[in-house]
Amino acid sequence: MSTTVASPTTTSAGLALRALAMPLALLAIFAYFAIQSPAFLSSRNLSMLGIEVSITAVLALGMFLVILPGQIDLSAGSGVGLIGGLAAVLIFEHAWPAPAALLFGIVVAAIIWFSMGSLIVKERVPSFIITLGGLLVFRGLHWLVIHNATIPVSRGGEANLYSQLTTCYLPPMTGTLLSAGVILAMGIVSWRTFQRQKASGTAGHGEQIFLQFFVAAQLLGLFVMICNAYRGLPLPVVVLGVVAFLIHTLTTQTPFGRYLYAIGGNEEAAVVSGVPVARVTVGAFLIMGLIVAITGFLQTAYSGASTTTVGSLMELDAVAACVIGGTSLRGGRGTVGGVLLGALIMAALLNGMTLLAVSPEAKYITRGLVLGLAVWADVRLARRR
Repeated sequence: MSTTVASPTTTSAGLALRALAMPLALLAIFAYFAIQSPAFLSSRNLSMLGIEVSITAVLALGMFLVILPGQIDLSAGSGVGLIGGLAAVLIFEHAWPAPAALLFGIVVAAIIWFSMGSLIVKERVPSFIITLGGLLVFRGLHWLVIHNATIPVSRGGEANLYSQLTTCYLPPMTGTLLSAGVILAMGIVSWRTFQRQKASGTAGHGEQIFLQFFVAAQLLGLFVMICNAYRGLPLPVVVLGVVAFLIHTLTTQTPFGRYLYAIGGNEEAAVVSGVPVARVTVGAFLIMGLIVAITGFLQTAYSGASTTTVGSLMELDAVAACVIGGTSLRGGRGTVGGVLLGALIMAALLNGMTLLAVSPEAKYITRGLVLGLAVWADVRLARRR
């Protein structure tokens, strides 16, 4: 574990290089697939990409909270399949109302991840081992729950809240007004950030803060326009926006978030400083459980049914999104914006390869290489600090 506390605003040369390299890499990915397949930039495909990146990013944001204090969760993908399948079975086989089934799944996930977090903290068992065991257990339970069959998310072909999670689109006017509100909020936050830094004597270049806001606002506005040209803003994108806002607020505006960075930077120093390490770590796993449940519902609804493959290897995509976005696997460093960028890179790669009819074997190889390169970059960056 690193012995240096790193804040989310760390501005070393290595971090600056990574911050510039990732957007350029994303631009190169988009350019390549647009040239190879013009359909990549169509409103329909970009709308589908929005759904796919939302599912990956939501899970990655939960993984981000777990990685910050220096932990890991290898059971997330299996948990996605289990919780999503549990809700589907309750609806399809036991005629539960969709809201009740979803709520039950959230409660179950919260209990499971709270228990895992408590076991890791109280017994001082490495999270790698506990969650690796969880990966196997949850995968087996998932198959038992769905009887190794395909369980639809709706009963009798009737649409319900569960099945509409990834098929519902906001009307163009609603999406436009919502994006305008988000852009306004982003502007206010950027202004307050600049004023706060100025008051504390740590203000950076105001032009840089404005540029970040301007680029983000332009991209958001463009994305909403593209989605409106198809069916409107997908509901999963709204879910991602809410989750990202909550996680960003939690990690940057609350003592809990500061404790996460402190524990990941130097756990011993955090203990001496009076940080409630056990409670914070368990809290991170508890929130991870809630996010696993939300991701499970989204992924299962997007698949149209719960099958034995739902959630497979999603934990690796989540870890890759975090590391690509600048989150250190040692803990103590990372931002929500970086995680979102990393998730977009992963989703764009998979979406583009699917359009090009790339074989499953090549997809696995590519995902593995991307994850390996991201970890290598993280290690090199840590050596330079």
